[in-house]
Amino acid sequence: MRIGVKIVKWLLGLAVLAVAALFAWLYVAPPELIRVGSGYSAKIVCSNVFIAGRDPYEVLAVDVQAPGHPLLRLMRISVDKNRGTVSAGLLGFLGKSVAVARDGLGCASVPDGDVGKARRTTVHAQPAATSQDTLWPEGERVDASQDPVVAKLLDDAALIGSGMRAIVVVKNGRIVAERYGDGFSAKTPLLGWSMTKTVNAAIVGTLIKDGKMAADNKGLFAPWKKDDRAAISLADMMSMSSGLEFNEYYGDVADVTRMLYLEPDMAGFAQSKPLTGEAGKVFSYSSGTAVMLSRLWQDAIGDKAKALTWPRTALFEPLGMHSAVLETDEQGTFVGSSYLYATAHDWARFGQFLLQGGVWNGNQILPAGFVDWMREPASASKVYGMGQVWIEAPGDEEKPGAGVAAGLPKDTYWMEGHDGQTVAVIPSEQLVIVRLGLTPAKLGYRPQTMVGALVKALH
Repeated sequence: MRIGVKIVKWLLGLAVLAVAALFAWLYVAPPELIRVGSGYSAKIVCSNVFIAGRDPYEVLAVDVQAPGHPLLRLMRISVDKNRGTVSAGLLGFLGKSVAVARDGLGCASVPDGDVGKARRTTVHAQPAATSQDTLWPEGERVDASQDPVVAKLLDDAALIGSGMRAIVVVKNGRIVAERYGDGFSAKTPLLGWSMTKTVNAAIVGTLIKDGKMAADNKGLFAPWKKDDRAAISLADMMSMSSGLEFNEYYGDVADVTRMLYLEPDMAGFAQSKPLTGEAGKVFSYSSGTAVMLSRLWQDAIGDKAKALTWPRTALFEPLGMHSAVLETDEQGTFVGSSYLYATAHDWARFGQFLLQGGVWNGNQILPAGFVDWMREPASASKVYGMGQVWIEAPGDEEKPGAGVAAGLPKDTYWMEGHDGQTVAVIPSEQLVIVRLGLTPAKLGYRPQTMVGALVKALH
C-alpha cells in the first residue's frame, strides 16, 4: 500500500514538474505562433482603444477572436491609458507582446520590446475640424434620401451582411443613405485593412506628380542593384507583379503575419525576399510589397519628419479626411498594406476622390490620368489593376468579367480589405458605396449583391 502511495506521489510530482517545465519553456522561448497571436491582440486592441475610443475588452472578445483560432481565446490584455500601451499574452504572461500609441500615428507593434524607441516616432500636427453643419463632403451633415426602396435595401440583413458596422452610399457627390451597426456611428474610425493599399498607391501618385518618383524607376533598393531584383520597376510593385517571394496566408505564421507582428522593420523584412518569378510576369498579392512602397515614397521625400506628415498634408487634409490615421511600424515606416483607420464618411471621401480622377475642389492632387492607370488591368492579372485596386469584387478575384456577368456596370472597381471591408466605385453611375464591418470570409458574404441592388434602385 505504501509503495502504491509513493508511486502516485512520484507520478504527481513528475506531472507538476512537467507542467512547470512546459510553462517555463513557453515563458522563456514562446513559439512564434503564440507571439503572433499576442502581437495581433495587442495591436488590434491598442488601435481600437486609442484611435476609435472603444472598450478594450469588447475589442478582445469580438475583433481579436474573429479569426476563430483557439489560441486567441486564451489571450489576455493589460491596458495602460496613461502610458499609451497595451500588452497581451497567452493567459496574460506567455509570449507577451506590446503595442504603443503615438501622437498622430496611432499604434505600433513593438516586437523587440523597445517601447521608448517606438514612442519617439510622432506627428504633432493637429487635424482640422470638420463642420457639422455643412453638407458632406465639405462638412459632415447628411440629407439622406428617404427613398423607401433604398431604405429597404439597407435594412435587409442578408444584403448588408453579418457584422456590418457602416454603410455609406454616395450618388452624384452627396451621401444619399447610410447605416451603422450597434455601437458604431458616423464618428467612429474604422480599420480598412487592405483598402489601405489603394490609399498608399494614391500617396505614391502624389510623389509622382511632384517628380520625386516615376513608374519606370528600377533598382529600387540598394541590395537589389546587385542581383536580378534590379529589374523590378515601381510599376511592377504597384501592380503586385514584382516576382518576389511572399506568403500572404493568414492562418498561422506566414510571411504576412511574421511581418506585421514579429518584425520591427517590416519593409526591411519584405525587401530581403528573393525572386521566385520574372518581374512583371507573375501576379502575387503581397502586403510586403505595399509596405515596401511606403518605404520607397518616404525615402523619396528625403526628410523623415516631412515624410511622416506627408499623408496628412498631401492627401488627407486636402480631401477633408480629418479622421484618417495611417499607422507606422516600430521603425517609422507606414504600414501601407493594412493600417489606415478612418470614419465611413472619410472612406467615402476617398472613394469619391477616385471617382473624380484624383481631383478635389478643382485641385489636381494626383497626376492627370493616374486613376485611370490605377484601374488598368495589370499585365500579369486581368482582375487586379495597375495601382492597387481590384477590378473584380470579393469572391470573384479569379474570374475576369464576373462583375459584368452579375449585372454590375463594367467600369465598377473595388477597394477590398480583410473581414468584409469594401469601397465600390462606379464612375458611369456617379456612385460610391462604402461597406465596413467584421465579416470573416468564411461567412461567404458577397457585397456585389448589395451594390447591384443599389445601382438598380438609384439608376
